[in-house]
Amino acid sequence: MKIDNDINPVIETKALTKYYGKARGIENVNIRINKGEIFGFIGPNGAGKSTTIRTLLGLIFPSSGRGEIFGLDIVKNKGEIRNRIGYMPSDVNYYPALTCRELLAYSARFCRNADPGRIGELAACFELDLARKFSDLSMGNKKKVTIIQAFLHSPELLILDEPTTGLDPLMQKRFFDLLHKENKKGTTVFFSSHTLSEVQKLCERVAIIREGTIIKTEDVKDLRARQIKKVRIDFRDRMDGRIETLDGVKVPQHNGNTLSFFFSGDINLLIRQLSKCNVENMEIMEPDLEEIFLHYYEKGEEAS
Repeated sequence: MKIDNDINPVIETKALTKYYGKARGIENVNIRINKGEIFGFIGPNGAGKSTTIRTLLGLIFPSSGRGEIFGLDIVKNKGEIRNRIGYMPSDVNYYPALTCRELLAYSARFCRNADPGRIGELAACFELDLARKFSDLSMGNKKKVTIIQAFLHSPELLILDEPTTGLDPLMQKRFFDLLHKENKKGTTVFFSSHTLSEVQKLCERVAIIREGTIIKTEDVKDLRARQIKKVRIDFRDRMDGRIETLDGVKVPQHNGNTLSFFFSGDINLLIRQLSKCNVENMEIMEPDLEEIFLHYYEKGEEAS
């Protein structure tokens, strides 16, 4: 969907901070999400993603700073805000003795614009047995209940906290198809995840959070352009020290005749340099997100 940058943002935070006693939750979080945007919020587990979301929803109160959704204060106007959003929590806990149909019908009564007819439609899409008790469901099927609950009232904003956890690849695809369909109708999406590939496929912009602080906000196309790779090279004899000086080589590590590093430069330059070396073996892999955060986004790399 075309993003509207000319009106007030759907979500805006200014120095939003939450402490649990002396323990850090989030610090000085600044986010601006425009109408019609699919915005990614990414970081390793424990980075502060869920704390940010729960603070935005008024489930917990900020220690300092402020936040607005639809131009409404997240503390003073949380009731009005909740009527206009759909929320998927990362952890699924509903009344265990109720059936899926009973749970969803109960949820629908809390939403002004809920369409009970969508329960059957979405249950068929995600192959959910509405007659089963919630306590009897697998994690994946419990997740399907939260998907249907979040979409029942055609919300203006979807806030999704690790929404694909427990879903098999087919259900993930159907979920992403549904997100795109709703986005084309005008729904703004705030998508929190620790899976980099999901965010790259789905989102236009992404905020990267680490240890409770936003370290970068950027366009996903720029994130893709860097194409961070994990490289391991086994040399037959001594290493070529010139490899480490190439643009894009980050965090080189030595182990005997093996050199490992992250690489985000021109792969052709690396190949040309390696052609001058006596290489025994080489691996180029996709790093997982945890590795990127632990090694690539080190202090001093955040603004690079």
